[in-house]
Amino acid sequence: MRLFPPSRIVCLTEETVETLYLLGEDHRIVGVSGYAVRPPRVRKEKPRVSAFTSANIPKILALEPDLVLTFSDLQATIVADLVRAGIAVHAFNQRTLAGILAMIRTLGALVGAGEKAEALAAGFERRIEDIRGTSAGHPRPRVFFEEWDDPLISGIGWVSELIEVAGGEDVFGHLREAGAARDRIVLPDQVIAAAPDLILASWCGKKVVPERIRARPGWDAVPAVRNGRIVEIKSPLILQPGPAALTDGLDAIRRAIASAHAYEAL
Repeated sequence: MRLFPPSRIVCLTEETVETLYLLGEDHRIVGVSGYAVRPPRVRKEKPRVSAFTSANIPKILALEPDLVLTFSDLQATIVADLVRAGIAVHAFNQRTLAGILAMIRTLGALVGAGEKAEALAAGFERRIEDIRGTSAGHPRPRVFFEEWDDPLISGIGWVSELIEVAGGEDVFGHLREAGAARDRIVLPDQVIAAAPDLILASWCGKKVVPERIRARPGWDAVPAVRNGRIVEIKSPLILQPGPAALTDGLDAIRRAIASAHAYEAL
C-alpha cells in the first residue's frame, strides 16, 4: 500500500535531494544519484543508485521506494523501467527560473510540506528580485556561457536567465528556450562574431581547461579571451536546476560579472 506522504523516496537527480534537505524532509530519502553532493553529508548518509542516464534498477527496487523522482526526457528509459516494475514516479522537467520555483513547491506538496516549500520558494524569489534590482542601471557585459566544449553548447534556460539577473547579457539568449543541448550548439565563428566580454564555462561534469579556450583559432580577437576573462563555474553549482543554481551558482556569476566591471574601470 502506498503512503502519503511518501516515506521512502529515491532521487535520481541532485536538485530534488538538496530541496528535500532544505525542507527538513531528508529522512524520507533512501537512495540518491551519484552526482548528489549538496549538502556534503549526503554522500555518507544515502546510498547511490544511479548516474544520470543510467540507474541500477535492481538496487532501486530493493530499497522498496514509494516514490522515485526523476528529471527530463534523458531519464525516460529509467522511468519506463520503474513504471513497468510498479513503482510510482514523478518526472520533473524544469528548464527556467519559474520552473525551478515550481519544482520546489510541487515537491513540497508531494511530501506534505507545502508551507515550508512555499516559504523556501518565496525566499528564493525575493533573492532573485533583489539581485536583479541591484544590477539594474549598470553596464551589462556580454557573456558567453559554454556548457560544453565539443561541440560548443550555449547555456540552458535557467542559466541564461541567471546571467541577466546578475547584470550580464547572454550573447546567445535567443537559444534559451531550446531544452535539448543539440539545439543550443553554436559554431566557433559565431562566438567570435558575438564578441563576448566574459566567458563562463561549465563543462557538465569535467574540468574546464581555459588554455584550450584561448587556443581556439581566431579567439584571440574575442574580448573575453584577449582580456583574460574566462571563468569556470563548477557544474554542481549551475547545471542542476534547483537551489544550488539560485544561490551559489548565481553568486558565482555575480562575482565574475563584478570582476569584468572592475577590469573595464581600470
